[in-house]
Formats: sequence, structure tokens, C-alpha cells
Amino acid sequence: MSRTVDVPVLVEEARAGTSRAVGRLISLVDDQHPALPEVMRLLAPHTGRAHVVGITGAPGVGKSTTTNALVRELRARGQRVAVLAVDPSSPFSGGALLGDRIRMTDSAGDPDVWIRSLASRGHLGGLSVSTPQAVRVLDAAGFDTVLVETVGVGQSEVEIAGAADTTFVLLAPGMGDGIQAAKAGILEIGDVFVVNKADREGADSTVRDLRHMIQLGEGTAPGGWRRRVVRASAMNGEGVDDIAAAVTDHLQHLVASGTLRRRRTARARDEITALAVARLRARMGDLGSGGLLERLAEQVVDGGRDPFAAVDELLETLDLSS
Repeated sequence: MSRTVDVPVLVEEARAGTSRAVGRLISLVDDQHPALPEVMRLLAPHTGRAHVVGITGAPGVGKSTTTNALVRELRARGQRVAVLAVDPSSPFSGGALLGDRIRMTDSAGDPDVWIRSLASRGHLGGLSVSTPQAVRVLDAAGFDTVLVETVGVGQSEVEIAGAADTTFVLLAPGMGDGIQAAKAGILEIGDVFVVNKADREGADSTVRDLRHMIQLGEGTAPGGWRRRVVRASAMNGEGVDDIAAAVTDHLQHLVASGTLRRRRTARARDEITALAVARLRARMGDLGSGGLLERLAEQVVDGGRDPFAAVDELLETLDLSS
């Protein structure tokens, strides 16, 4: 196949800080372009430096406002910051609605801030299927912190915990979050809990409920980190420095305890598994209607073969090495 993308040049330009090249590489990732394996191969030696921070919470808690405020705080600390805002896919085009990027326009003019929306394309868990590779591009491009803001779908949004070094969960008073905090998922994924809109009535009780639920559960996360609860009002800029401090403290703890490498190894393992399953599904699709898979399915329906035997034959037929 003839080369349609000069990947080495794009990678070199992205590592030199050229925004256009970074955007082009992210587009290759999002489109799952045939050149993607080459992109990842060339980027691999330059990854592993960025702090990946996941931001999640139910719709309406102020994720985009908090992300924007955190970008400003991190820039004031001299960091280069990238934002991947995962938006719900349009039911018509499959593209992202781009609402988050619109709300972050005041940071978009900074050459050391890079913002991109990714469409979830129906992928469950609050992320896009291309998120891990997109993070790798931004990591190799020299960003100190990569903020990954999830779709905002509530309790099902636990995938971010496996995709980030540090995850902070936003809650807001008056939204039933005290009850939501009692559910299993939200306490398990959060390293830092942020009660946003803390100038509203009910903020004290939300903070109190969170701390109580953390104490009832495990007060410490794996590795010995004591989960924190931070009050903030991102719209007014209040408490954003406390969020940044908690995120930085968590990173330092991960490094000191050795948990950072374990988290990243688990993340790489999940990514490899997902890519392998996707490739296997594609290969199985080639054996679909009218092929081996159809014949095996008919044999299972007729009782001539059990599903496990059918799987054995299917896997023997597939050349999984290619």
C-alpha cells in the first residue's frame, strides 16, 4: 500500500510542539487509520512522562468549568497541559457534539494548552475507544499533564479509573450525590473527590456524607493513599488550587509507593487486550455470513455441535499471528 501519510515527519513535528502535527496524529488515532501502528511504534520511546488525570462525574456538576479552571491553575504552575474531552456521539453523524471545547475557549489561545474533543461513538464507560492512543500522542508531544474529561453518564462511568494515573470525581450539592456516593462504583474509582459549587446550600452536608462514606468503606486506596475530599467553586476559581495540590500530591504518592508503574502496567495490559479482541472480531467478521462462522452457528442450532467445539474449530481456522 502506498504511503498516504508521512508518519515520521508528523511525529517529529509533534514532538517539536507543532499543534497542527499533534492534531493530525490525533485524527489518525480517532479514525483508526491504517498508519496507526506505525504512529504508535515511533511514539513509544517518548512516552511515560505525562501525568494522566481523569475527570468524571454526573452531568451538571461542572466538569468542563472545573477542567478549564484547573488548566489555568496548572499553566500558572508552568505546566504544558492537554485536554481530551470525550463528548456523547451525535445520533445522526456519530461525531462529537463538541460542547466541552466550546466552554474552554478562554484556554484555547494558549500555545501550551491543547484541547480536543473525542466522540464516544457509543462506547460505554464514559470514554472513547481511541482514548489510550490519543493520550499516548499527547504524552509523546511533551505535555506535562493530560486531562481526560469523560462523557458524564453517572455510575457506569468507571472506565476512567483504569485509563488515568489519578482520577477525581466531581459532585455538587443538591443533586442527590450524597445517595450516589453510597453506591459501589464511585468510591472505588475516585482518588480525589471534589464537591464543586460549594457556595451552594447543602455543600457542607455533601462533604460530610462523602467523608463518612469513605470512612465506612476503605479510607485508603490501594498503595496506601488516603482519599481526599476538596471543596471548590470552579466558576469563581475558589478551591482550584486545592484540587491541583491534591492531584500533585497523589502523583508524588504513586511514584514513592511504586503504585504508578503498577497502574500503568495494568493500563497497558487492558489496552493490549482490547486491541487483540478488536483484531479478532475483525478477523471473525471475514468468516461471517455464508462462511465458516455461519456454518458453525447452524450446526450449533441443529445440535450437531456444541458452542465450545465450534469455538475450537473457529480459533484453529483463524491465523491469529497476523
